[in-house]
Amino acid sequence: MEFFDEMYAGEGDPRAAYSSYHDWFSSQKPKALKQKMREAEAVFRRTGITFNVYGQKDAEERLIPFDIVPRIIAADEWAKVSRGIEQRVKALNAFLHDIYHRQEIVRAGRLPAALIENNEAFLQQMIGVTPPGGVYTHIVGTDLVRTDKDEFYVLEDNARTPSGVSYMLENRETMLQMFPELFAANKVQRVSNYPHSLRRSLSKCAPNLCEDKPVLAVLTPGIHNSAYFEHAFLAEQMGAELVEGHDLKIKDGRVCMRTTQGYKKIDVIYRRIDDDYLDPLNFDPNSMLGVPGIFDIYRAGGITIANAPGAGIADDKAIYSYMPDIIEFYTGEPALLKNVETWRCSEPQSLKYVLDNLKYLVVKEVHGSGGYGMLIGPAANKKELSDFEAKLKADPSNYIAQPTLALSTTPVFTKSGLSPRHVDLRPFVLVAPDHIEITPGGLTRVAMEKGSLVVNSSQGGGTKDTWVLEA
Repeated sequence: MEFFDEMYAGEGDPRAAYSSYHDWFSSQKPKALKQKMREAEAVFRRTGITFNVYGQKDAEERLIPFDIVPRIIAADEWAKVSRGIEQRVKALNAFLHDIYHRQEIVRAGRLPAALIENNEAFLQQMIGVTPPGGVYTHIVGTDLVRTDKDEFYVLEDNARTPSGVSYMLENRETMLQMFPELFAANKVQRVSNYPHSLRRSLSKCAPNLCEDKPVLAVLTPGIHNSAYFEHAFLAEQMGAELVEGHDLKIKDGRVCMRTTQGYKKIDVIYRRIDDDYLDPLNFDPNSMLGVPGIFDIYRAGGITIANAPGAGIADDKAIYSYMPDIIEFYTGEPALLKNVETWRCSEPQSLKYVLDNLKYLVVKEVHGSGGYGMLIGPAANKKELSDFEAKLKADPSNYIAQPTLALSTTPVFTKSGLSPRHVDLRPFVLVAPDHIEITPGGLTRVAMEKGSLVVNSSQGGGTKDTWVLEA
């Protein structure tokens, strides 16, 4: 299988976007670059940029691997990608409003009713509820992969609680510290204004009961969560309070947080906990993370919750397989970004195909995330294939399958020089009632092992700074 190399064209010549960087890199001494790698690792360690891996015995915090070679995207390439992302996010918001109201897409026969009714991510409590400003997905992370010069595919949509933006920002900050001369020589679009844009976007979604400048808070499960660094980082960067469930209470029909001056009303909560744990009175009664009664205040229009409860159904991988239809239904246009071909294992013919071709396919749980619970057929041994075959037969509706894509590669810096590794990209999208803002670039995740297609940090992947060049 041939892979598209984003830095090098034929005969080892750099592509246009990488030309200036290639000239610079060729003039550097390997020993100096290795020292820069060590310095970058020290910055990450000193800053506390770590994550937890769930389900492993050695669950201590780990340093996320960082590569000093940037991924560079030309302005015209980014323009095409961003148009496709904006179209997709608009369709997702329209879809979420529809399924919690009249379900026109189901009535029109474009989506099976069972896909909504039997979906554990569909919140019955949200039926008839319209969030402030009509925004369901305030923050979206759209995972993209590239297979050729002009071939970008959406791998999945992340509309529940997308993570990773703190790594994007720290990657850029680290590169600016390590290689200021590169930013003087290359016109790279900024990402540092993301926290300001996030605050502005969330503020525009404040409820009608907001009387003055909106008060924002980030709701975290606490220090043991794998993304706690990001929760604290974003709260600090956008000037919001970082709160846990026990810091909040319902008072006079509003959600209030405890302060040294007493309880203070909150207008917008950027929540980083899942729906089930949000409100023990309305969802999981055993939750110790949420706020009793917060959903009632939300339904009454007294608080904005970002992202909206129930938005997670947009992450469902069976729903994903219908995204071309969803986009066309709500926008009247064909999808600008392609979906990866997807087999729904709930369908007998698709299941048969998947079982017959398991060793060639990637199989994922419909509600899975972070690379957990998936099978990469070409990399699996006989026992893994056999075990997954049993899982598919026992609960086929829990899985979808996709072909193994020829993911593009970008170079990473190794002891022996540059070496290609597979990458994906998670651009971050901010949605307000009057605009959609796409951060130029996003988080590039890179498979640190040679030949590996798994880029998730939970599975050993690393990150790179992503440069989108100015036009």
